[in-house]
Amino acid sequence: MTSLSVAPTPFDARDLGADIQYRRDRPTPYRSRLRWPDSAIGARVSVSRSQGSAEQAYAWTALLVEAAQGRLDPRLVTRWLTMLTETTCGALDPALAGASLAEYGDANMELILRGLQPKSHSVYLEGWRLRVVPTLGHLPPALVIPGVLDRAVHGWIADGLSASVIKNALAILGRTLEQARRDGLIEVNPTPVKGWQKQFQLAQDELDEPRNLALPDWDTLRELAEALVTASHGRYRGWGEVVTAAACTATRIGEISGFRVCDLDTTTWTWTLRRQTTPGPGGLLDKCTKSRHARDIPIIAPLRPLLSARVAAVGTDPMARLFTGPRGGRIATAVLRDATHWDDVVTRLGHEHLRRHDLRHTGLTWMADAGIPLHVLQHIAGHGQLTTTQRYLHPDHRHLQQADTSLTTFLLSKNW
Repeated sequence: MTSLSVAPTPFDARDLGADIQYRRDRPTPYRSRLRWPDSAIGARVSVSRSQGSAEQAYAWTALLVEAAQGRLDPRLVTRWLTMLTETTCGALDPALAGASLAEYGDANMELILRGLQPKSHSVYLEGWRLRVVPTLGHLPPALVIPGVLDRAVHGWIADGLSASVIKNALAILGRTLEQARRDGLIEVNPTPVKGWQKQFQLAQDELDEPRNLALPDWDTLRELAEALVTASHGRYRGWGEVVTAAACTATRIGEISGFRVCDLDTTTWTWTLRRQTTPGPGGLLDKCTKSRHARDIPIIAPLRPLLSARVAAVGTDPMARLFTGPRGGRIATAVLRDATHWDDVVTRLGHEHLRRHDLRHTGLTWMADAGIPLHVLQHIAGHGQLTTTQRYLHPDHRHLQQADTSLTTFLLSKNW
């Protein structure tokens, strides 16, 4: 059986080119082909397959395009289809071989849970139902490869899940994939996931000391934006605009992607933030904000010319996105990272620990230092707890000294 343990190469699904050729002299005359640029080798690569009918050719092409839009390398999907053809010709049940992870797990959960104490079943099943299935359930077990697992765990950490919740989700996932290995669906169980605890701790440190992750000033932000543009393919100016807008509004990359013309009021220069773009089964999706409530974001003067230019560029459609990728598609933090070679750029600039989400920390830190009242800052950030917003306040004692001076003046002014 073919191994599928190689992580996919990052690529942009919008760059896919598909064609179907009819070759009269071949026993399987319909040739389907997908081509796309591979940033790792600096050239275009392709996968192809010959089919006996036009219907089969179109179905194969549609499957690979859908997988690519979900950020799976079509080469891996092609290898899985080949493996599936081989296994269904043998003793393996075709229905078992073609099942998704969710279907396979639900059908075999009694075997998967064997050996566990009954009191543990509810915890593991909750991790399966709430974490594993929504994130990975649509994939066949053979396509749950290390790179896909890394992104799933990173998403759980970004969602603020606790370490125990993530651990339980990975435990039931690992047991499911182990049963799939025993059934011959995969050769190697890709769990356990290594290093996720370190990423989790970094996320916790971020919550405790978000000021330490902020860029120091406006000039540093401009330098970063220009460097990212220079490193991107075709020097796409939009990447620098996204970074600048995220830092100046203290918002997430997904929220910038959801920014539409109708959300901007150029009279009061406020942005009513109503939606965000997030990864989901089948690709990027638009949904409500993380807090599930709209909030108003002030647009500072240095950002207004940029937004005015974006409004003029996208036209009169009120639902047009102000910020998109080079081909007009939705953006996400992973798309920005891959397109701009983020990790290389920030390391070269001396910000090796800077992540895309730290642009939000930058904006909130600047606003706190500018003296924006705490309750206003909480609204801009969309924080549910005031204690979260308080972490952005400068940890000095000037306000205590001012209180001491005011109280002393008040007491000495009284003629007691």
